[in-house]
Amino acid sequence: MPETTPDSSAQHPASAQPAVPLIELDGASQVFHVKGKDLPAVSDVSLSVGPGEVLCLVGESGSGKTTTARLAAGLASPTSGTVRYEGKDLSTMTRAERREYRRAVQYIHQDPYASLNPIRSVRSTLAIPLKKHGLARGAAAIDERVDELLTTVDLTPPGSYSEKFPHQMSGGQRQRVAVARGLTLSPRLLIADESTSMLDVSIRVSLLNMLTKLRKEEGVGFIYITHDLALAKYFAWEGRTAVMYLGKIVEVGPTQQVINNPQHPYTKALLEAVPEPDPELAAQKKSGGGLISAEIPSLSDLPSGCTFHPRCPLAQDRCRENVPVLEPVPGATVQDVACMVVTDPRPESPVGAASGGSPGSAAGGSGSAPGGTGNAPGRAAGGAVGGGGVP
Repeated sequence: MPETTPDSSAQHPASAQPAVPLIELDGASQVFHVKGKDLPAVSDVSLSVGPGEVLCLVGESGSGKTTTARLAAGLASPTSGTVRYEGKDLSTMTRAERREYRRAVQYIHQDPYASLNPIRSVRSTLAIPLKKHGLARGAAAIDERVDELLTTVDLTPPGSYSEKFPHQMSGGQRQRVAVARGLTLSPRLLIADESTSMLDVSIRVSLLNMLTKLRKEEGVGFIYITHDLALAKYFAWEGRTAVMYLGKIVEVGPTQQVINNPQHPYTKALLEAVPEPDPELAAQKKSGGGLISAEIPSLSDLPSGCTFHPRCPLAQDRCRENVPVLEPVPGATVQDVACMVVTDPRPESPVGAASGGSPGSAAGGSGSAPGGTGNAPGRAAGGAVGGGGVP
């Protein structure tokens, strides 16, 4: 769908057929066995990222974002489903193909202190992959490339940082070293797991602009993980955003549509949580994002039917019994949502409806909610992010 991949067509204007995705997850699931119980960290996730594309994965902690990214990076094997790189199944790759894939797909970890070797200097950390893959030969060439990488991530002058060890740097400096390490092999796909969370705002914007330049000029694809929808808006405005909840994608589409016209109640709650500096707009926000409960169900004891229904203000009786699937939003074919109330509205009483209203009025309120997701709640959420988010 060209609307969801605006940069892919721009990078390959002469191509009549859509390019093969760099990374594709097809029904990928990851189940962990802990103390005799099955914990479905990721359930039936399908997504793809092409050259020059950016896909943001957003959601609360524990929603499965990092596990999904680890599957895409080959750091974990799916319990079921398939992960493909340029159309090739990772599980059937030859050794040479696997080596090419390892070089092309790089991962920037969330915790830089844990991911950096404490006994290696910054120069050693960046030099090892350059030597191993033959990208720089000789001490002079390696030093030149290391200095270039450190300058790229605003660690200047590079000579002041190249001989330091992780414990001698601040958290933000370590995170920039982790980003520099991800760029050493000139990857085709970067998977960034909260890669700017420890950076100052000015450095964060500078780094995101640098990553955007790589995407537009070099055709580097990105899977960007964040819980901050303001960052998703800034970095992936021309890309797509997938919202995850308890291991499943509940809404996906072009970032502009997901943020300006959210359809799933969970997406709306995330947008309500974005800080709003305007007091008048902030007063319009719903307490707790409008959710019935702030408690997240345990993966070892998931609710029946739609796993979001215990917290959902639009939940109906059928939500307790039927598992929703991603379906196109009525009137928006490039935006999918896993919510029966939105894709198949029916005049049913919401679960836990107020006892003071008549059944007919409760049903009418429920029926108007999905059809009017772009009304007051949608406008408040979209306006809040548009006004208070990063421009």
